[in-house]
Amino acid sequence: MVLAPPEWRVGEFVLSLTAASESTKRAYRTDLCQFADWASRAGHGNPGDINRRWLRRYIAFLTVRGLSRRSVARKASALRRYYGWLVRDGAINLDPTLGLAAPAGAGRLPRVLGAAEVSEMLGDGTVPADPTELRDRLVLEMLYGSGLRVGELCQLDRGAFRPGDSHIKVIGKGAKHRRVPLSEPSVSLLTAWRDGRSDEFDVQRLRNRADRDPAALFVNLRGNRLGTRDVQRILDRRSVVPTHPHALRHTYATHLLDGGADLRVVQELLGHQRLATTQIYTRVSRERLREVYESAHPRA
Repeated sequence: MVLAPPEWRVGEFVLSLTAASESTKRAYRTDLCQFADWASRAGHGNPGDINRRWLRRYIAFLTVRGLSRRSVARKASALRRYYGWLVRDGAINLDPTLGLAAPAGAGRLPRVLGAAEVSEMLGDGTVPADPTELRDRLVLEMLYGSGLRVGELCQLDRGAFRPGDSHIKVIGKGAKHRRVPLSEPSVSLLTAWRDGRSDEFDVQRLRNRADRDPAALFVNLRGNRLGTRDVQRILDRRSVVPTHPHALRHTYATHLLDGGADLRVVQELLGHQRLATTQIYTRVSRERLREVYESAHPRA
């Protein structure tokens, strides 16, 4: 990865993003380092040298390179956050990103799994005997059955669930806590996991149980807290078609709306701050209804 010169203070900016997810921090760091490299090659050695005209040139440069509208919009968002931080920090007086126009991100509809795909991936609901199989099934069941973000699932501690509970406490974006209902299969699998099967996993899989992250509900084979790449590997092993973990959250929301759930209830369950974020799933549901109509109705 290209590194930004110290004058750009990209590392300090990323550290200031205390409420952002790790993936957002990584994306912003990459975007800003690429911009700093471009600006430096154009003769601008620090962020105070940049004005709106140069930012517009950069947006045009990204467009000519063939980046998608969504990628350009994200990079523009990173620049706005960065320059806003510089102004608040007193490093510069004027924010050159004010009024900066950038293409809006493409409104792609998220992929939604069909009921048959979900059933094949999650199995029949019985508790597996193998502790690794149990962990993997439980991870996917919670992503679909409770609509968790991957980061929320990976952050879960052992104390987030107590046997007999029908919900789990998660920490969402902005470090906001919420209680999320658990599906019946999740409760059964979690109870088995907390009743000793996680200890079996440690004994059978870890070279040294002392290596285990003691607080984490789920760990990988090295004893570290389960990460997003670990979850993707689990999904790759169990999904018939290539699928991203976030597709299970999309599927959760869409299936709720298909079943008649109120939009604001779905908003609360997903932990969305704005209703507009949740409304994309109403579009998905309409698309699915159209597909069913066209495939099933004789005069469609």
